[in-house]
Amino acid sequence: MVDLIEFCGSCSLRRLQNPVLTLVRFKNPARTPALALGLPRPGARKARASRRCAINAESVEGEVFSVTSSSKSDVDYLGESTKGDLNVNPEHLDAFCFDGQADLDGPIGEIARIEAKEAECSLNALGIVDPFSLRNSPRGIFCSRTLNLRSISAIGYDMDYTLIHYNVMAWEGRAYDYGMANLRSMGFPVDGLEFDPNMVIRGLVMDKERGNLVKADRFGYVKRAMHGTKMLSTRAISEIYGRELVDLRKESRWEFLNTFFSVSEAVMFMQMIDRLDQGAVPAELGPLDYKGIQKAVAKALFRAHVEGQLKSEIMAEPERFVEPDPELPLALLDQKEAGKKLLLITNSDYHYTNKMMQHAFNRFLPNDMGWRDLFEMVIVSARKPEFFQMSQPLYEVVTGDGLMRPCFKAKSGGLYSGGSAQMVEKSLDVHGDEILYVGDHIYTDVSQSKLHLRWRTALICRELEDEYNALIHSRRHKEELIELIEQKETVGDLFNQLRLALQRRTKGRPAQTRAANNMDDQELTESMQKLLILMTRLDQKIASMLEADGELFNKRWGYLSRAGLWDKSHLTRQIEKYADIYTSRVSNFLHYTPFMYFRSQEQTLAHDSLTFSSTGINGVTMDHEA
Repeated sequence: MVDLIEFCGSCSLRRLQNPVLTLVRFKNPARTPALALGLPRPGARKARASRRCAINAESVEGEVFSVTSSSKSDVDYLGESTKGDLNVNPEHLDAFCFDGQADLDGPIGEIARIEAKEAECSLNALGIVDPFSLRNSPRGIFCSRTLNLRSISAIGYDMDYTLIHYNVMAWEGRAYDYGMANLRSMGFPVDGLEFDPNMVIRGLVMDKERGNLVKADRFGYVKRAMHGTKMLSTRAISEIYGRELVDLRKESRWEFLNTFFSVSEAVMFMQMIDRLDQGAVPAELGPLDYKGIQKAVAKALFRAHVEGQLKSEIMAEPERFVEPDPELPLALLDQKEAGKKLLLITNSDYHYTNKMMQHAFNRFLPNDMGWRDLFEMVIVSARKPEFFQMSQPLYEVVTGDGLMRPCFKAKSGGLYSGGSAQMVEKSLDVHGDEILYVGDHIYTDVSQSKLHLRWRTALICRELEDEYNALIHSRRHKEELIELIEQKETVGDLFNQLRLALQRRTKGRPAQTRAANNMDDQELTESMQKLLILMTRLDQKIASMLEADGELFNKRWGYLSRAGLWDKSHLTRQIEKYADIYTSRVSNFLHYTPFMYFRSQEQTLAHDSLTFSSTGINGVTMDHEA
């Protein structure tokens, strides 16, 4: 695993984390400290330094390194395939003026510490951010399940809100306008209503029976709720949902907001619930309940998409709706040049896909490349999630204006409509966990490709960037809140002990301790009264701070990934369950390499503090051999 740094014809080898050969040339090496580059110190290894290495970079991988094939691959200590790993061919080490065994002789722990430190210095000198530092960045790629990109042969991409990110206010605002126009034509009262994208966030759940929008924790308990456009109190939530959990399997009642495309529908639904409650919905529309309102809204939006006016408007002025990302095509170009077979699998039709991809990609690609040149295969009108679940007719798009003909076998370089994921696997001769699929829809893109095919998965969630920044700016607020809660717990513990002492005294039994027994009745009662008043005031302060927690992200719903102060949201649970990695945008791959080994972080448990703390229960030292 090496990086080659060429210094005016002299070659020196350093071992870096990523098995990618990088040739870096400095115009003035004298101004670049050798140690900062991870190079040998002056005077070290003189015999090698005096020799000249003439190596063709294009032939290095084939002559000096070998790539682990599928037939020779194994699994590593984390259970990941070693397919795609780079191996050193020992007989060619001399070509690098390098005695690998001699340089790595000694205790591996000590060598690793030295080499890792030098590798870090080299990364800094080259201006490259350490991938592990990106964990603390809004543009990081976060790992739920360990993923070795070297073992991935093909990467499939969704288009809308994945490769193409839309301005939500512009795109969803127009979808809302068209949907409301359709509701008006159906006889619904929509005058005076406006699109408010901050009314909802991804990951909420529509309760179609009660006309509510709810935010649930990872277990399905409702933590926040809104009826129509009015937020419900904690007491009201307890009365309505105290005995039931959100169960997404009951599709007739619950509908999960999986993606930005759900924003306009949810806003329309909640606004029309208000109109129904107000008695403003005309009687001639029939006896409508909350489910009936949801069906009417869904029908109005479906018409907006099917009739084509919305997409025609976007295609006519893509610059109004699409947010450009110059880094995106370059990230995909790195993957393609690393030997990954790139696929585009989208539910959008050919004309819309071609227009959007041309606008978003072509101007940022080098050497007159077009967006089609990036992809091994393009599939439009894929009809996900059925694309991952069953076989469907396959058509080949054969002309620039979208003319199609039936097709029974897909080939590399083809442009198709329909088909199935099994067809993709067969035509590319890659299967299961050799394929990574990247999309923004937790159900259509991520869960179904994993459940039915065991593809590896990546979720695109643009809101992560805003949430990360909100978390940073609210850090002081959270620290104060936690401090108050801990103070309340300490005060509450004292109150509970005094209450127990009073209970025992009334029953003629001794208190827990001699000191408690020595307290007279008046002292015990006054202490409890004082503590009760203090806890009441603390409760009022904590409640208001809890309600404000997360308002920097969304004033109604708080953070996307959290439900309350301590727990994860239902969306986060879905991400952890189905997405191996997740990030805010596809171009974040540019800050890593196509050979990155994503390793999941330790998942903490409630009792983990006992494992790592030297002080255990009641001050008793705990055994660290947990």
